[in-house]
Formats: sequence, structure tokens, C-alpha cells
Amino acid sequence: MDGAVAAGAAVAGTAAGWLAAPATAAYRGPLAPRARLGIAALTGVVLAALAARLGARADLVAFAYLGVAGVLLAVIDAAVKRLPNALTLPSYLIGFALLAAAVPVTAHGAVRLAHALVGMTVLWAFYFVQHFLLPHAMGGGDVKLAGVLGLYLGWLGEAAWVTGVVAGFLYGGVYSVTWLLLGRAGRKDELPYGPFMLAGALTGVLFGGWFAR
Repeated sequence: MDGAVAAGAAVAGTAAGWLAAPATAAYRGPLAPRARLGIAALTGVVLAALAARLGARADLVAFAYLGVAGVLLAVIDAAVKRLPNALTLPSYLIGFALLAAAVPVTAHGAVRLAHALVGMTVLWAFYFVQHFLLPHAMGGGDVKLAGVLGLYLGWLGEAAWVTGVVAGFLYGGVYSVTWLLLGRAGRKDELPYGPFMLAGALTGVLFGGWFAR
């Protein structure tokens, strides 16, 4: 059953990625067919992984939305070092609404939703403090994205939240140090952090429970 759900999610994700890919053109310029295909394929893989992890649960719809929006945000940020408000800000309302819709048919749904709101608030505040102290190192777009990711990770619990946050910092740190050592970037160069935040969140969703055990 889970295999069928994952396969269906892969097909749906690929189609959603293909249809949503043109939205990135407003920020990174016209898309080549190969780039559009890459976005579609990546979206399909992400949604398949989420479906394999969550199964046929009511909250899968909410995480599928995050998967599609997350791929678009990662692609845009990697290309132009920007996380558009048009994608991050609506994700607060959409994510909350979809998770709230899953509450009645999810075990301890109300508790999960409360944890989601706490996770959102704490992670937003954590990134805001970094942005306030080091605005050149942490952009405002990262702060807005942090709240969205905290919402979803909080829904899954403390293990997923901690794993997602730590993994994001680890990925970003390894990438930055590698580029510095290779001479591809200087200490003052701005590097897109959104893709690492999103990759970390995906790690938290997929493996948070495993790390906790």
C-alpha cells in the first residue's frame, strides 16, 4: 500500500513540478526545457520520499504542498539568492490550514497542531535573532522560511524538529567551508541558505524518528 502511495505521489509530484516550474522564471529568467524537466523530476522524487515516509495519512496533503513549494524556493534561491515573499508568506496560512484539516482524523491531532505552532514560533525567533545580530549572514527571507519549516517539523515532533534544524546548519556549514577551501567564495560572499534549510527539513521529516531511536 505504501509503495502504491509513493508511486502515485511521484507521478503527481512530477506533474505538479512541471506545471509550477514556470513560476520560477519570474525570478531567474526563462527556463530551458532541461531545467523545467529537472524541477519536475526533483519534485517527483521529494513527494515520493514524503509519501513513503508518511503513508496514506491526512497530513500527506500538507507535506506535499511543502514539497512542491520547497523545490521552487530552493531553485530560486540557488539561482538568484532570494526567497520570494510570494511563496513563503502564503505558505504559513496554507500550511496551517492543511495541517488543521488533518487534525480530526489524526491521532493526537490537536496536540500536534499545538506543537506545530510552537515549532513555528521558536524557529522563526531563532532565525530572527541571527538575522538581527548578523544581517549580512542571515537574510530576512531565511527568517520567513524558518517559520514555515518550524510549523511542519513541529507537527512531527521534537525529534523531527531538532534533526531538521541541525541538519540544515550542517549542510550549509559543510558547503560554505568547502567553497572557502576551494577558493570559490570569500568570507564576505553571500551564499544562498534556503536550499540547505529545506534539505535539512526534509531530513528531519524522513529521518527524525530514526535519529531519536
